[in-house]
Amino acid sequence: MAVKRPAKLRVILNPDDTRKLILLDGIPQTMEQLMDEVRKVCGLNGNLRLQYQDRDFGDALMNLTSTAELEDLATVKVIPITDDCSQGFNLTVFDDLVSTPLDDTVLLSTPSSSVSTRTQMWPREFPVPTFSYDTELQLEKGNAVYRSNMTRLTLSSKTKSDVLEKVAEEIFKYKAYPTDADFSDVAEALLKKHPCLSESGSYNGCYGWKQRLKTKMGNYRTQLKGIECSELLVNSLKSKAPEDALPAKKVKRPKRGEANHIPDIPTGETPDKLENERLSLLSEVKKRNNRAVIKDKMDKTFSLQRQEIVEKQSGMEELKGRWPALFTMDEINAEFMRITTVPLQPLFLASLDKHHSKLIEIIKNKGGVVREKTRNILKVLDQSLEVDLKRECLLKCLIVYLGEDVDKLIKEYLVVQKDEAETELERCTMAVFVIREEDPLQPPHDIGIVIEGVEVLDELPSVAHACAMLLGLIYALNMSYPSELKHTFDALQNIFMEIEPKKMTRRVCSLSVKL
Repeated sequence: MAVKRPAKLRVILNPDDTRKLILLDGIPQTMEQLMDEVRKVCGLNGNLRLQYQDRDFGDALMNLTSTAELEDLATVKVIPITDDCSQGFNLTVFDDLVSTPLDDTVLLSTPSSSVSTRTQMWPREFPVPTFSYDTELQLEKGNAVYRSNMTRLTLSSKTKSDVLEKVAEEIFKYKAYPTDADFSDVAEALLKKHPCLSESGSYNGCYGWKQRLKTKMGNYRTQLKGIECSELLVNSLKSKAPEDALPAKKVKRPKRGEANHIPDIPTGETPDKLENERLSLLSEVKKRNNRAVIKDKMDKTFSLQRQEIVEKQSGMEELKGRWPALFTMDEINAEFMRITTVPLQPLFLASLDKHHSKLIEIIKNKGGVVREKTRNILKVLDQSLEVDLKRECLLKCLIVYLGEDVDKLIKEYLVVQKDEAETELERCTMAVFVIREEDPLQPPHDIGIVIEGVEVLDELPSVAHACAMLLGLIYALNMSYPSELKHTFDALQNIFMEIEPKKMTRRVCSLSVKL
């Protein structure tokens, strides 16, 4: 009879109380046994629900319905279950602790951050801030007059300055370098809330405010640059090489809607401390079952890593040597979330499934070259019910529909061609490689990613996962989209990930309208 091995679980009771649960007989077979252990060891009473980190969804919290989902050193969160028809749930953690209400949406961990760290992307509707009391009073009366007789409010220099200052600060919470369309959104939101600010002589009443906001944002960036804001300091003439010391040369701005492009070093940290953390990461990645420690250290060194990647633009071999933890699925998902505030893998796969039927319908109705090139892909799609294969076929059809070459992104080889594949991939700039048998319906032997001739990931679950990871690596390594796949990656970013959807190319926009 096999000997049961002890298991350890990290149990989160509330944001300020985390316990270690040691299970001498291993993880229990049933949920009832596990919950009894949690109640006994942690001193809990009443009904409860357990949640765990699901790897398939980027470590998002999911309700635990089977202990088979758990492994040694997993993290479990306790959620109280309340019943309005009874006296309620009483969560008691020994006598010296006060019962604390828990929220299902509390994250298991938050990255080390500073004031400059952004927590969300540019909003769909810009939130106009609250101004000083006297400004708000003037605007309230001005709006009432405007609604009664359409008389516009004439602002004093002080009031106008207050409006511009507060709005510029609100803009910077989302972006340091807003686009022209972003300024239009802000000006329109300002006039929607305060119609008395509309101006005559403008086709929409807010053109003048849009131009003033552009000027104010430029001045505000200069002000923040003076107090050494990392995101802005990187573009100062002093930070550039002598041959590049021109205002418009090699400006390092977010390329694709990155919320945290170059964050400041967290409060209480120094470059030297973070460098020591980076060095300790090199040994931590060699240990087994060490995901929690690695994730914590990657969170802490995020600002150092971004400054190094964006400013130095090192080669792939050097980056793999200095930041080996970055080249794993878990950390690519985490890094994408840090940079964009958007989950990578779960949203990518869910969007593929969401648009699958409509996109296949659009492609089947297309004639000419698209129909000819997708015939064999659609034939495989019709023969299989396997989800990963359906997603793979959808991605290939998308590439063809956008007028680009599937082989530029997904390079497929037979098992007998492995040596030939290695030679060819060494000359490849960026691609997903697939090693499989002749039967396309059979699961591949290997799926991986090559960047600059270096294999950065292998043994990935599917081609769809590989494409998601490649998109994540492009963000994490601050790379540009390959020119021969520009429309494909634009579609993945704008339509499927919904990042910067207002900056679609005409071809991608046309597809978006049809979807």
